[in-house]
Amino acid sequence: MTTISPDLLLSRMQASRRETRHHLDLVLRQIAARAERVTVTQKAKSSGRTHKRSGSRWTPTDERLFQSHLQALEFERRGEIETLSRKLARQDAAIASLETRLEPHPDINERNAA
Repeated sequence: MTTISPDLLLSRMQASRRETRHHLDLVLRQIAARAERVTVTQKAKSSGRTHKRSGSRWTPTDERLFQSHLQALEFERRGEIETLSRKLARQDAAIASLETRLEPHPDINERNAA
């Protein structure tokens, strides 16, 4: 059995954490994009107003509708979000623990020098 150097282990752990963070961010972006699409579709269906060159007019009511859709979609995917969040927290704790163990301890060096 071969041993892995602590620096290599730390870099692997950090890469894994970045991957988990990226996955969580991806899920949250997907949810926000879906909420926006649903809001825009619902807004277009509910009002006959069209804004040609001036672009869309996002009102406070539209924002509340968007937030409502966002919360509903986050609730639907809460298991996935919670799992990734817990995994991220565990990875943060493991990385912090390893970094603490890898830090040089000046007290030990001073005792050895004396």
